[in-house]
Order: sequence, then C-alpha cells, then structure tokens
Amino acid sequence: MKKRVYGIIGIKSIMANWNADFTGYPKTTSDGSIFGSDKALKYPMKKMWENENEKILYIKSYKIDNEKGETKLRPRSLKERYEQIFNAEDLKKEKSIENVLKNLFLATDVKNFGATFAEEGKNLSITGAVQITQGFNKYIDSIAEEQPILSPFRNSKNSDDDNSTLGSKIVSNEAHYIYHFAINPKAYDEFKAMGVTEGYTEEDYNKFKKVALISATSFNTNSKVGCENELVVFIETDENQYLPDLGNLVEFEKVDNGKNRFNFKFSELLNSLKESIKSVEVYYNPYNTEVEKTIEGAKYYNIFTREEV
Repeated sequence: MKKRVYGIIGIKSIMANWNADFTGYPKTTSDGSIFGSDKALKYPMKKMWENENEKILYIKSYKIDNEKGETKLRPRSLKERYEQIFNAEDLKKEKSIENVLKNLFLATDVKNFGATFAEEGKNLSITGAVQITQGFNKYIDSIAEEQPILSPFRNSKNSDDDNSTLGSKIVSNEAHYIYHFAINPKAYDEFKAMGVTEGYTEEDYNKFKKVALISATSFNTNSKVGCENELVVFIETDENQYLPDLGNLVEFEKVDNGKNRFNFKFSELLNSLKESIKSVEVYYNPYNTEVEKTIEGAKYYNIFTREEV
C-alpha cells in the first residue's frame, strides 16, 4: 500500500460501560478524565474478525483440561493458541523462526496491530502498522451511575441465607470517546525484505476499515449494549505525510435541535496540506449527529448505510 492513513474513531456510550477499570467504574485518569483504552476498541474489532473466520491470535479462548481426575475449563496459553489456529503440532519443535513469522503475519490482528510473541527460544516483536491511541470522552457532563441488581438465586455458600443475592451494574449516563489512529505500511518493510510477508496491503486496510465502522455497534454484550460507532474519519495521504494526534483536535457539544455535534479543529490543517492528501471520508450517524463540514474535498457518508449524505 503506497499511502499513509490517519483518522479518528468515535464511540458513543449511552447507559453502558465502554471500558471499566477494576472497580467496575469507567476508566479515568488521575485528574478524573474518562477514557477508553486502545484494547477496549481493538477487542470488538478482533471479535468481529474472528466471527468472519479470520485467524485471530491475541484473543482469549478456552480448552477443557483433565488433571488428576478433575475436569477444568482453562484459558489457552499463547503457545496453545498459536498451535490451535495454525494447526501446529508443537511450537517447541519448530526450529524455523522464519516459519513462525510467516504464520504470525497470517493472523489478521497481528497484521494490523503487531505482536509481542514471548515464547521460549522465539522471542519476537512486531510493531503494528496500525497504531491506536487512548480514546478520551469529550462529553463534559458524563457521570457514572450504579444500578443495584437482584439475582434470582441465593448464596449457595451460606446455608442460612434465605434471600437472593444483590449485585450491581455500573454505567455512564452518556459518553463520547474519540480515538486517533495512524496506519504506516512502511512498518513492515524489514519483514518484507526477509520474505515473511507481502507487507500491509489494501486488503488489510479494507479489513480494518470495515471493523472501524461497525465493530462496536455489532458487539452486544451486557455492558456494551448502548455502545456504538458514531463517527469515523479516514484521511489518506502520501507516504511521507505526517499528521498529529487528531483526537486532541475534536470538540463535542449538544446543539439546540437536540443533536450531538462534532467540531473538527484539524480542518484548517488538512486544507493547508491538500496537495499531499489523497482523500478524506467522514462517516457519521446523521440521525442524531452533526459534523462540521469544513474540510475541502471531503466526502460525508451515513455510517450505517454507507450512502453519501
């Protein structure tokens, strides 16, 4: 692929919890700013690829072990996951690092996000062509709400307990996370020279583009119902064009008609670099969202139908 790609991905969370910390509350920085990690965004992307029968290495999977007559359900180790998806008999018996690298680049998540493969005798590191920042919430009135939940079952560990147990569900009333991403195909030039990959291709980019548009919307777990993709911007540039973190240059506001509005503070920058920018595509939810249409030559699309608006 003879270009770089930059952009932003916006995730809306309404009465949901996009990314919780270990206390169950939405993740925050030390100053109280709500954010979602890049892992929170990558996970539904990987799940969507996995559901489409793509090879995904870095995702939790389980196996049933029989140990001392006891059956246990356990997560697979990295070695076991590698052997599972690449039909390898025993990774320890694989003497060729070249073969391991070739296999790793067959995994869609590795091809996009890279890998740290720390196995005995095969410590490998691949810096991903796709890099995604932390996503910060742009809605200043976001608050966390804790909902008590009554379980239909009593505590089986307490024989004297006649009442069913209580639990809780913690959600944000409303949050709008903005992530920045950058795609650098040159990241794999060294591996191309080794002959272990053809490099980052248009096909790889199109796979990323698809999940960037809909993976959060499609990922309906209990805590993620209410989370959806609401904004994605793809900026294709020349190979040698560099752009800053665009997530820091997006503002969010509620407007009088009840809609949400995103203002792009990077429009002036893009307009000044139009000689090196190949295309700009903006996908958003036109039913409840407005975007600032000040980028020269940009095309705007309905994020659900892909039709131009």
